[in-house]
Amino acid sequence: MCLLTLFVGLKPHANPKNNRESAMNVRNLLIAAAMVAVPCAMHAQTTVTRITGPATQRFSTAVWAGDTLYVAGQMAQPVTPADKEKGTPAVYGDTEAQAMSALTTIQKILAAQGLTMGDIVQMDCFLAGDPAKDGKMDFAGLNAAYGKFFGTAEQPNKPVRAAMQVAALAAPWGLVEIQVVAVRSKK
Repeated sequence: MCLLTLFVGLKPHANPKNNRESAMNVRNLLIAAAMVAVPCAMHAQTTVTRITGPATQRFSTAVWAGDTLYVAGQMAQPVTPADKEKGTPAVYGDTEAQAMSALTTIQKILAAQGLTMGDIVQMDCFLAGDPAKDGKMDFAGLNAAYGKFFGTAEQPNKPVRAAMQVAALAAPWGLVEIQVVAVRSKK
C-alpha cells in the first residue's frame, strides 16, 4: 500500500526512445521506493494489543501500540450507589470527586499493565459545566484532584495536558472524562 503512493504521479514518457530519461526515472523511483519502504516496514512491525472491558462495552479500555498505551476516556464511579428500594439515584460528586475517581481508575488500568501515573505523557480532560457553578467548568476542582497524582514528591512527572469544557458528556451526571497516553520507558 505504501508503494502505491509512488506510482500516483508517474507518467509515461512522451518519447520512449529517450533511454537516459528512462534510466533517471527508474533510478529516482528506486530511491523513492527505498525511502518509503523503510518507514512502512517499521510501521508494519508495531504490535497492537487491545485491552477490553465487559462484553457490553463497545470500545477497548486501552490499546497498546508498541510501547505506547492509549487509555480510553474514564468517568467517575458512584460515590454513593443507587438505592433501588428507596428509589434514590447514584451520587457521583462534584468535579473534584469525579476527577479523583477517574484518575484512580486510570491508575488501576496502568498498574494492571505494569505502568504508573509517572508514565503518562499526555492527558486530555473533558469537563461539562457544573450546575452548582452556574454551568461553568470547575477547573479548580480538576486541578485539586490532579495535584494529588502529578507534580508531587512521590510522583514528580507531569504530562502535557489539555482541559476543555464540552457541552455534555455521554452520561447525564458526568462532569469529568479523562483520557491518557502512557509510554513504557526503555531506560
